[in-house]
Amino acid sequence: MSTPVQDFPPEAEDSCRDSDSASDSLSIANNDEGWEDVEPEEESQPVVGLFTADVYPDVRAMLKDTKERYNFDFVKVQRDLDLDFLGSVRLVNYLRSEIKKGNKEPSVSSTALFQDDIYLKPVLDDDTLLYSLDDLTDEVEVEDPDKSNEKRILELQEELERLKTQFSEYRLAVQKSIGEQLAGTSVNDNPAGSEIPKRGRIEEADADYFTSYSFNTIHETMLKDTVRTDAYRDFIYDNKGLFKDKVVLDVGCGTGILSMFCAKAGAKMVIAVDNSNIIQKARENIYKNGFEHVIRCVRGKIEEVSLPVPQVDIIVSEWMGYGLLFEAMLDSVLWARDHYLVPGGLMVPSHTTLRIAPYVDSDFVDSHVTFWKSVYGFDMSSMLENIHDEAIVTTTKPETVVGSSAVFLPLPLHTITVEELSFVKSFEVTLKEDIPGLDGWNIWFDTFFLPSPTFKFDENVEPSEIKKKGLIAFTTGPFGTETHWQQCVLLANHSGKEPTLLKKGQTIKGSVGYQKKEKGSRALDIEVLWDIDGNQQRQLWSLQ
Repeated sequence: MSTPVQDFPPEAEDSCRDSDSASDSLSIANNDEGWEDVEPEEESQPVVGLFTADVYPDVRAMLKDTKERYNFDFVKVQRDLDLDFLGSVRLVNYLRSEIKKGNKEPSVSSTALFQDDIYLKPVLDDDTLLYSLDDLTDEVEVEDPDKSNEKRILELQEELERLKTQFSEYRLAVQKSIGEQLAGTSVNDNPAGSEIPKRGRIEEADADYFTSYSFNTIHETMLKDTVRTDAYRDFIYDNKGLFKDKVVLDVGCGTGILSMFCAKAGAKMVIAVDNSNIIQKARENIYKNGFEHVIRCVRGKIEEVSLPVPQVDIIVSEWMGYGLLFEAMLDSVLWARDHYLVPGGLMVPSHTTLRIAPYVDSDFVDSHVTFWKSVYGFDMSSMLENIHDEAIVTTTKPETVVGSSAVFLPLPLHTITVEELSFVKSFEVTLKEDIPGLDGWNIWFDTFFLPSPTFKFDENVEPSEIKKKGLIAFTTGPFGTETHWQQCVLLANHSGKEPTLLKKGQTIKGSVGYQKKEKGSRALDIEVLWDIDGNQQRQLWSLQ
């Protein structure tokens, strides 16, 4: 369950509406000039105290007096909390905010106290202290070198002892857990006796899933997929009227690219949510591009976080996985829709469709299956066990699609439910040429961006037809430009029998079933049943 929704602070809403306000001294100008280009006009400038309204001749005098009168060492707090530039900005504005509220002893025990991006908004106009953050270590008096070195040596010795103890405990924990992990269980205690929460396979896989999105490579792959990224950009920029002054929710924001598209299109506020560590990079990307007063980054699962608003006008998300539903991210997007989207709000994209087509590629079968019968002259046919049970994500050639394709599941994002994502749907295809036998099935999906939830949509339409009408759509099929999703190939297992010769114009009827491998899993089981002249075949593949 999500925690209660909190009202967004008025001053933050003002900054979202008017990022050009004179008080928003942290905004980055359109010429991309940053803090490093801001130089004080004089050698020293007056600065307002942190704990008092007194004005000091320079930063050095203010920090010295603050340390003596209020026992608060700003530079030491910076160092102890390992604050970067943005962290230091937040700290200054947090302290000034708390003092302004009447809190004479604001806590600085944790960065979590001032992690909120609202503290990037200056409390004071033209705050000289903010201009001087990079130089503070040079502005304060240096401690006695001998005392400082002696203190540091003691600290390092204590740290070394602590690390030795931790490493020893870790080594024992690893030794103890190896057997349990191989048996599929989790360690539920540690050598020190404190409890470690036990996680099952599903929880571990879920954690690994979010961890995988913490690395640059996967985001580089997606951003370089121009079919994907251009479609989102073109729809958002071509429909700026839909985004102007709207509140947008970006589910699974990644690097923040879609959020920045929306902000640039005129959105009043964009809430970027991600449960991966990539959210930290998104924050930096957003700040460096001057959108920090429009885009609010939130770390966590959409089902668990608290948003700064009760409802949003638009939900944008790139949730599609291999075979469309692998990863099960759509479940979270639909949860967000049901809990946050205003009636009549827009889903981006608005529709997807799943397609299936008969597949023949003897070269691929030889390289993937027949290969094992002779590897450098050795029989490795033992590797063929269960080889037909795995769905293969690969790029296929147009000529391997030997019949018509059929839509077996349309997904209208405004109305489809999570329950409908586990299904069995019928299909019918017609061969367009004679074939020596069916090698399997090819599955892909098409994606459509329609400007209204009530826009009339033909579920059998091809993206190429939609694009002729000036609308945005793309295919991940073999007849379009290659995408990072590729296609999903399901090789048929003929169990050693000769495949049946099939003729042009022959019809194949069947059904496709999608089912999560188990409750809570992001993996899929795909089952296809097909009938050729009364001869039925049923096969199950795993996509994981």
